[in-house]
Amino acid sequence: AYAILRIPRLGVVAPVAQGVGKRGVLDKGYIGHYPQTAQPGQAGNFAVAGHRNTHGEPFRYINRLRSGDEVRVETREAVYLYVVDKGLARTAPRDTGVIANVPRSIVRPSAGYSEPGYYLTLTTCTPEYSSTYRLVVWGKLKSMRPR
Repeated sequence: AYAILRIPRLGVVAPVAQGVGKRGVLDKGYIGHYPQTAQPGQAGNFAVAGHRNTHGEPFRYINRLRSGDEVRVETREAVYLYVVDKGLARTAPRDTGVIANVPRSIVRPSAGYSEPGYYLTLTTCTPEYSSTYRLVVWGKLKSMRPR
C-alpha cells in the first residue's frame, strides 16, 4: 500500500495499492489504483476500484455518497481532500471513459466531465453480489496539505 483512502461519511479507512488485479490487490482488501490514471493530487483522474462485497468490501456503500461528501487520500507526502459531486448508478464494465483523464461515460455521454481538472473516480460492481455492471462516484480535488 502507498496510500490510505478515508471516506468519513461511510466510516471507510482502506489501504490503496497499485493495480486492480483481483488476486494481488482487490481480493486482499486493498483499493486498487488503475495504473494508467493520475496519482493523488495530480492533474487528471486518480481512479480506483474496490470490492463491494467480500474481501473487506471497502466500497460496499459508495452508492450512499452524495454531492459534498469528502474523500481523503493520504500519502507520505500529503493529504488530498476530494469532494464528491457526481455519480453514475450503473454502466457497462467496458465503459473505460469513466476512468479517462477527463472522466466521461462512453455509454452515457451526459455523465461525467468535459474539461480537464483534478478528479477522483471510485468504481465498484453493481448490483451487490454481482459483477454485471459498474457503479461510479466522481469527485474533484478541493485541497492538498503537505505532511
